[in-house]
Amino acid sequence: MTRTDEFQDEMRVKLLKAAAKLLAEHGVLGTTVRAVAQAAGVQPPAIYRTFGDKDAMLEAVAEAVFAGYVDQKTIATNDGDAIQQLRDGFDRHVAFGLAHPAVFILVSSATGDRKSRVQQEGLAVLAEKIRLVARSGRLKVAEETAVALMSAMSVGSVLMLLNQAEDRRAHLAIVSREAVMAAIVDDMEPKILAPSPATLASTLSAHLDDYDGLTGGERHLLMELLTRISGGGAAQALIQSRHAR
Repeated sequence: MTRTDEFQDEMRVKLLKAAAKLLAEHGVLGTTVRAVAQAAGVQPPAIYRTFGDKDAMLEAVAEAVFAGYVDQKTIATNDGDAIQQLRDGFDRHVAFGLAHPAVFILVSSATGDRKSRVQQEGLAVLAEKIRLVARSGRLKVAEETAVALMSAMSVGSVLMLLNQAEDRRAHLAIVSREAVMAAIVDDMEPKILAPSPATLASTLSAHLDDYDGLTGGERHLLMELLTRISGGGAAQALIQSRHAR
């Protein structure tokens, strides 16, 4: 690395720290190019050279702050009951959003191709938690459906709670968490006598990677059928049935 590269890296870190502090204290509107430059002790052109424009700067600082959260989230996934891990993960996500509202809104507003690397990593951590629940035989819907529902509910909960009085937030957060948990998880121990077809399908699909006795085509077909049984293909099946009439 050249001295120029080192200087640019140091400048980027300096600007990110200044922007993160302003974002936490004054929100997006208060985090202007001029304000960040002043806080960092540099001239505004340094920000344009480093990030390009204000929007790119805000995205960079939001990603940097969120990356620290995702790293901690990853560390916290290792031990304990699968369902409790899912509950704890929801609580941490809500707590992060309430503690860093501006960053949370910036990160959560990115969709599709605009999703950052750390957003994808965060969803991957959630998917791992969902997979653990599925492998325990306690997931009532398809894994993909569970990830989507849990992600949507956690984001929606933060946005809702930010508009609530602080003394109401804890109770409402629990209600939101338990609503989505009830929708995707059988919170009892694995059923021995009569598990539902959806639960059986989710459990089998979660263990399918452990079995290598199928061809690629057979595996694809089986996964399609299991996804439909577990609920992930319900909408598609409904559409197809309507077209068939």
